[in-house]
Amino acid sequence: MTTSPSASPSQLWNLPNILTMARIVLVPFFIWSLLADGSAHGPLRWVAFALFAVAIYTDQLDGSIARRRNLITDFGKIADPIADKLLTGAALVLLSVLAELPWWITVLILLREWGITALRFVVIRYGVMPASRGGKLKTVLQTVAILLYLFPLTPGLAVLSAVAFWVMLLALAVTVVTGADYVLKAARLRAAAQKEQ
Repeated sequence: MTTSPSASPSQLWNLPNILTMARIVLVPFFIWSLLADGSAHGPLRWVAFALFAVAIYTDQLDGSIARRRNLITDFGKIADPIADKLLTGAALVLLSVLAELPWWITVLILLREWGITALRFVVIRYGVMPASRGGKLKTVLQTVAILLYLFPLTPGLAVLSAVAFWVMLLALAVTVVTGADYVLKAARLRAAAQKEQ
């Protein structure tokens, strides 16, 4: 059941939404540990890897709980993708800052991610655009690629480095294609809403 804009605080402060907010809180700690390690691939790199893994797991967990317990809210539909983009965006930017990931990949992915997020807010008066299957595949591919890049042993293993790069390229391709699909959905949503007026 989707809550109305006048949803009560008890509906907003449910377990899935709390997990989403916890994921946002973990982002600064992830950033600090990755920067503090500075590509040394030491203990703090393991901490950054673990924080990212835990944070990304909460994404799967909060969605599962929300569907199973019928706790899907409009807040969750908006906050969940924002939390994901904060986490993955921070990881991509930092990996590029540390010269481990080409900047052009990071820029293209971020342009799509934040562009679609802005588009969601533009069309929210016409309706909420939930994540599509393609969008979920994009998230999985980005997550796997980032985890491979963050894994402290990746730089020392040529095969693992190559796998990380190619998975990231695949994630980029799906990211761009699904971005175009969201633009089309937003246009259809707006057109449908205007016809009803």
